[in-house]
Amino acid sequence: MKSPSNRLNELRKLAATLETPAATRIARLQQAGEHAERFLESLPKRDVYGAAGPREAAMAAFAIPQHPEPFDEALQVLDQYVDGIGHNLGSSRFFAYIPSGGLHDSAVADYLAAVSNRYGGVGAAAPGAARLEHTMLRWLADVVGYPDTAEGDLTSGGSMAALSAVVAAREANKIRSSDVPSAVVYLTTHTHHTFRKALHVAGLGECVIREIPLDASMRMDCDRLQESIRVDQNAGLRPWLIGASAGTTDTGSVDALDRVADIAAESNVWMHVDAAYGGAFALCEEGRRRLKGIERSDSMILDPHKGFFLPCGIGVVLVRDGHKLFDAYHARGAYMQDVAGDKERSPCDYSAELTRPSRALRFWLPFKVHGSQAFAAALEEKLLLAQHFYENCENIEGIELGPVPDLSIVTFRFCPVSTDADVATRALLEAIRRDGRVFLTSTTIAGQFTIRMAILTYHTHLEDVDLALKVIKECTAQIEAGGRNDK
Repeated sequence: MKSPSNRLNELRKLAATLETPAATRIARLQQAGEHAERFLESLPKRDVYGAAGPREAAMAAFAIPQHPEPFDEALQVLDQYVDGIGHNLGSSRFFAYIPSGGLHDSAVADYLAAVSNRYGGVGAAAPGAARLEHTMLRWLADVVGYPDTAEGDLTSGGSMAALSAVVAAREANKIRSSDVPSAVVYLTTHTHHTFRKALHVAGLGECVIREIPLDASMRMDCDRLQESIRVDQNAGLRPWLIGASAGTTDTGSVDALDRVADIAAESNVWMHVDAAYGGAFALCEEGRRRLKGIERSDSMILDPHKGFFLPCGIGVVLVRDGHKLFDAYHARGAYMQDVAGDKERSPCDYSAELTRPSRALRFWLPFKVHGSQAFAAALEEKLLLAQHFYENCENIEGIELGPVPDLSIVTFRFCPVSTDADVATRALLEAIRRDGRVFLTSTTIAGQFTIRMAILTYHTHLEDVDLALKVIKECTAQIEAGGRNDK
């Protein structure tokens, strides 16, 4: 039998490859940088959607080896089986879902955060990281008009932010399991589905759900909301939560937030706003005007990986009365007694997460090196580009437009005289995808198949939107010509 010391020496030699020497680190960082540059330089020429090859080949290439393999071979696997496969979110011609920009400086920040490996949960463990996160949250609260009492958390995305807000609202309203059957939540068919998921995960799935109708502009009908709350109160139920929207995913519509806030205040109901997509527009003057009333909400969520153009993987929850977020999440174990008297703000006190990365750096660095004015200008540009697209779509024969855009999403259908509109709209979307120059997706609104044009990527400019208009015009003409030839 080997002695313990011999076994330790043997294991140390086997694990030695993990101790990467400085020269190797520098070389690999250069290789990775060159790999990233090749991808970024190729992005304007890549298809907006890259078809995937055979699954079996990719899974074989991803297989974990027992012994080391060259770094450049790993990069080749990424190039062939990951980069460019599926949605190229950073493309200026990606107009699907809600685009995500992927700012390079944010990616660099993620590298720096991972190398320094600051533990982001407890303030005493990484005071600088905790202060940086608090700085970004405080700045965001100022942007949307929240008071000094506001608190928040940087989450992994909008879904977790929504869950955090729902839990804070539940605890603030002291909704217990026995209260759930009579507790009423108000939303619309266009409220993001993750809000319903958050209710379910938070143990509130059996709440009474009232779907408030939409008006002609696809916004929550506030008269119907007010009446529904009054009826429920008179029936002995407990209205407690309104899920309003500041930029729905389907149409980009912004609810009449000031009016919703009035109704919430007079009814003593918590007002939550899903601003995952639209909240960033508060950074520019025109956006603030369109979001008027958001500052009166009790809680909101925003996704910096949308309107602030960061890579995927960051969301924000803000709560007007910050102590309500603290009360919902603060907890400490005995092993944390050494930091019991810590005066630093600890992110874990406002979140379900204890162990967490330092997410603030990926948010802060791009704003530090570019300044907020550049972001505000890019966001105002997107509002104007959506208006440009809407106005020019009116000139394409057979196109039927949805409501005037509140933000940067435009919906439309293809309604030729001779063909069913749903059939024709599906055919148009397929034709656009086959063309490949731009990428759009669809939704269903009031039972009708509808195409969405979502403009948000920071390097999407007028020429990209004009290209989309050109593709749509050409595709509708081809479909019309094909229909005539069939007759």
